[in-house]
Amino acid sequence: MKMIDCPIHGSRPVSEFFYWGELKVSPDPETCTDQEWAGYVFNRNGVAGIKKEWWCHIPSNTWFIAERNTITDQMVQTYLYEEGV
Repeated sequence: MKMIDCPIHGSRPVSEFFYWGELKVSPDPETCTDQEWAGYVFNRNGVAGIKKEWWCHIPSNTWFIAERNTITDQMVQTYLYEEGV
């Protein structure tokens, strides 16, 4: 069974998690152009490799960042958003 390390609850089965998508830095909506905003909303980076992604541990509603290698599907590390900023 595939396991994911929750930064709060430790190693748990993948069935306890929800994937939300790639972590993307939002442009300032007050100063960005329409093109920049559309790129943020609609475009995704499809390049294979290590990606930062949003994940949630469903039983505790703990949201965190996982760095995952999309080629091997291996989790490199997981941490709370505040720890990675």
